[in-house]
Amino acid sequence: MVAGKRLLITGVLTKGSIAYAVAERAQQEGAEIVLTGFGRTRRMTERAAARLPDPPDVLELDVNNPEDFDALARELKSRWGAVDGALHAIAFAPGDALGGKFMSAPPESAEVAFRTSAYSFKGLAETLVPLMEDGGSLVAMDFDATVAWPVYDWMGVAKAALESVARYLARDLGASGVRVNLVSAGPVETPAAGGIPGFDGLAGLWGTQAPLGWDTGDPGPVADAVLFLLSDWARAISGEILHVDGGFHAMGAPLSR
Repeated sequence: MVAGKRLLITGVLTKGSIAYAVAERAQQEGAEIVLTGFGRTRRMTERAAARLPDPPDVLELDVNNPEDFDALARELKSRWGAVDGALHAIAFAPGDALGGKFMSAPPESAEVAFRTSAYSFKGLAETLVPLMEDGGSLVAMDFDATVAWPVYDWMGVAKAALESVARYLARDLGASGVRVNLVSAGPVETPAAGGIPGFDGLAGLWGTQAPLGWDTGDPGPVADAVLFLLSDWARAISGEILHVDGGFHAMGAPLSR
């Protein structure tokens, strides 16, 4: 599906990360990939990278450091000359902006959540689009922001901003042949999910309401959807939010079984 494509994949922390499943599937489908990591967690990314079928390099990228974007662009241009696609799987909110603390969260924490989880998608696009000479695909990981979720709080607001950022990127980058889409995934047991107080209760909703069922321990369906959007099979799709959640998003009241 992505044979011969050069893909940048962010957000790999452990083998349990959705981004790891994307990286693994991308290699199985013939893509050449590099990962990103930064700071103290970069070592975790490097350990995860070593477990992939063909261990890729890990490049430094702190999305809140403009210098890292500049260095990333130089490295990719030197390494590949061009880039075909990228996965943005980066999100963070301080602990005082999650877990039922919506009303008490300070503005600084809300700003960090927005900048890291939403504005950074624009920063990544701005860095990579000049390297997408023949067009390309940008995909970001989302969690349905059309409703207010328990415990998700300012991360939910940041995801709503991400959805808007993606639409504006799709508008502005279409003339360059660059597609911009989101995958709104059901809850998956990842390192990031482990940092959300009350995640298990939130994930439990899928057990009763997803008509296809949902396995929180299997990121495979999400990874396959990301690969589809990165591939030429999705060449006429942009500005889309693809829900991969067992059908949960389309239901009203909880289903009885």
